[in-house]
Amino acid sequence: MPRIVSLEPGYYRVPLAVTLSDSMHGDMPAFELNTVRLRDADGAEGVGYTYTCGRNGAAIDAILRVDVLDQLIGQDADLIERLWQRIWWGQHYGGRGGPTILAQSAVDMALWDLKAKRLGQPLWTLLGGNDPRVPCYAGGIDLDLPLDKLLRQTDDNLKKGFRAIKMKVGRKQLSEDVERVKAMRAHLGEGFPLMVDANMKWTADEAIRAARAFQPFDLMWLEEPVIPDDVAGQARVVREGGLPIAAGENLRTLWDFKQLITAGGVTYPEPDVTNCGGVTPFMKIAHLAEAFNLPVTSHGAHDVTVHLLAAVPNRSYLEAHGFGLDGYIAEPLTIEDGFAVAPARPGHGIAFDWKSLDSIRA
Repeated sequence: MPRIVSLEPGYYRVPLAVTLSDSMHGDMPAFELNTVRLRDADGAEGVGYTYTCGRNGAAIDAILRVDVLDQLIGQDADLIERLWQRIWWGQHYGGRGGPTILAQSAVDMALWDLKAKRLGQPLWTLLGGNDPRVPCYAGGIDLDLPLDKLLRQTDDNLKKGFRAIKMKVGRKQLSEDVERVKAMRAHLGEGFPLMVDANMKWTADEAIRAARAFQPFDLMWLEEPVIPDDVAGQARVVREGGLPIAAGENLRTLWDFKQLITAGGVTYPEPDVTNCGGVTPFMKIAHLAEAFNLPVTSHGAHDVTVHLLAAVPNRSYLEAHGFGLDGYIAEPLTIEDGFAVAPARPGHGIAFDWKSLDSIRA
């Protein structure tokens, strides 16, 4: 019975080579990374992490150090569902979202990593195992890039092996978005998978207008057209806009996804393993989507999420996120001719360079 003997949080501010931007979060010169290192009595270690757009990392760190620690020490690390429920209900009254669920996500990820390592299996096979090659797109955070730089960024991503591209929309004038999407479609050619992401910019009426304006450009999906709280409005966008809709990166629970899916408010459910509660609820969300015959996609944390999508038959595209950790891990995600390849290493296979991270400790 592998008893948990220690939990070591880490809190870092990771600078970005280029300041990123979208329609609602503004400029992002850095992101904040929170890590968890769990160890059992045999000395095995599991690692998890979560991240934010540059704020709230200190709150997550405090929750891990104060509120989560005493709920885990001495517990059986194999009983992941039991531990998930213990942490969830232990924080429910003051939590149920925000920094608490991000902290829980990192812990749950570490528990699954630990279990897979103890069993000597890659995470994707432990979770069921379907196909280690997952279609992958490059998720640009590029709303304010001039058009020439946007197209140059796209060419760089094509050289890296990507065969699907996502760009940001949500500029001040819809006509500007239409011009940029039109240029991107012309640059990529007909039939090339192209997604656009509005980051919650619009009301339902504005989103419907935008979706209709984008229809001639054969988009794979329009992502997050409205705020996550407007379930009825997003269902209207699905019905009246004429484009598939991806959403879910700002939903925090399985039950949030249930509400959105049953309302007909999403075509591509899009959980983020670092903020939906971890691997445990991510897999439940993926199976819920399967029950509704919906393809599941993902947001962020591509080095871990490739395992989760590799485990389910209804996976669509993995997002390779702009907040990448390539400079701080031993083996970044492998992209081969449009597919991300889930590694065969035990666990999720991420080996952090802890010495390099120490230099950017927050």
